[in-house]
Amino acid sequence: MAAGSRGIVVADSRGMDSAMNVKKKSKSRKPGGKRRLDRASAEQSAPDESSKLRMRVEAAIRRVPQGKVSTYGAVARAAGLPRGARLVARVLHRGFGLPWQRVLGAGGEIKLRGDAAIEQRLRLEAEGVRFRGRKVDMKACEFKFRR
Repeated sequence: MAAGSRGIVVADSRGMDSAMNVKKKSKSRKPGGKRRLDRASAEQSAPDESSKLRMRVEAAIRRVPQGKVSTYGAVARAAGLPRGARLVARVLHRGFGLPWQRVLGAGGEIKLRGDAAIEQRLRLEAEGVRFRGRKVDMKACEFKFRR
């Protein structure tokens, strides 16, 4: 046995260099001999599409004016992504400088929990959004996107 920079490596009958080379090869290959894509090469090929989607969602969120609200699903449809409500939630979670408080669940329900829900309601009330109990009055305050 010999101590190397990667921990303890046990030399087999082929010698120490062979044992270290086997370890290196196993990191860069998947079973079956196909080369695995590392994170850097995957990010180089996909950022164009994902960043375009993110930018479309952010643009739709910014179109909701002060004093109005929209739903996650309506924002997704306005961005050209039917059934993309969860993507809208991810963009809001990672976004910065977006009017996040103007996006609600279906029926005008605040989907956040805890302090974030209280902050969202207070921000909406400060903008003049009316509530009916725990939900926003969607008939009066919902923003309808133009197609």
